[in-house]
This record gives sequence, structure tokens and C-alpha cells, in this order.
Amino acid sequence: MTTMIRSIFLALAVCVLAVGSAGAQGGKPHRVVVQIDQNDPAIMNLVLNNTKNVIEYYRDRHEDVQIEIVAYGPGLNMLRDDTSPVKDRIKELADANGSKLVFAACNNTKQGMEKREGHAITIIPQATIVPSGVVRVMELEEQGYSYVKP
Repeated sequence: MTTMIRSIFLALAVCVLAVGSAGAQGGKPHRVVVQIDQNDPAIMNLVLNNTKNVIEYYRDRHEDVQIEIVAYGPGLNMLRDDTSPVKDRIKELADANGSKLVFAACNNTKQGMEKREGHAITIIPQATIVPSGVVRVMELEEQGYSYVKP
């Protein structure tokens, strides 16, 4: 009889550990990197729409999400203070979502644009400058971020 009771307790312990482990994995934040490499207002709006939808999806499920939008090449225009057709939407999204949402601007692209245009380029205040947009995407993928390119 004691062997049977031990077996039952062992089975219960295994179940508790399995459920606890599954709960810990469920608590892991979702992370996604979204690239923008086109100077197209429709694509920029698509990036922001996708971002907003992902944030709302996980907010409704009470789950954490971290999104980083990386702009390089012609897509850097999205984060330029003088050319961004979506900077008001970016400010609105950034204000509403705080640290859940990061905007990264490629410095390689910025320097190339400055050289071609002959003047300094200002990036919107919601964005941070990273050395290389492509490298940033790679690093985030290596950290387990999912990758989206609209």
C-alpha cells in the first residue's frame, strides 16, 4: 500500500512540476523586430498598424510584448524629423506604450544621407541611433526576437 501511495505522490509531483514549468514559459515576454527599409508611406503605416495590432493582441491577453522597429536604407525617412510622414503616429504609439516599443535608426544610413545631402539630419526624439540597422536586426534575432518585414 505504501508503494502505491508513493507512486501517487510521485505522479502528483511530476504533474505539479510540469504545470509550473508551462506557466513559467507562458510568462515569457513576446519579442518581435520589425524592419522598415522602404521610403513608402503605405509601408510605414503598415509597420505601425502591425505594431499596434500586436501590442493590443497581447495586452488583451495580459501578456508582455516587446517590439523594436529598425529603420535603415530608404526606410530611415520614417524616423527623420524632416521627412517622416508618420511622425505624429509614432509619437502617439510611443507615448501610449512606453518601453514596450523601441524605434532604432541606422547610423550608417544616416551618415550616408548626410554626406549626400550636405547637412546634418535630425532623427525624431522617439528613436535611438544604432550603429547598423542590419546588424541590429541580426542581434535581436540572435536574442530570440521574431522577425517581421511587411
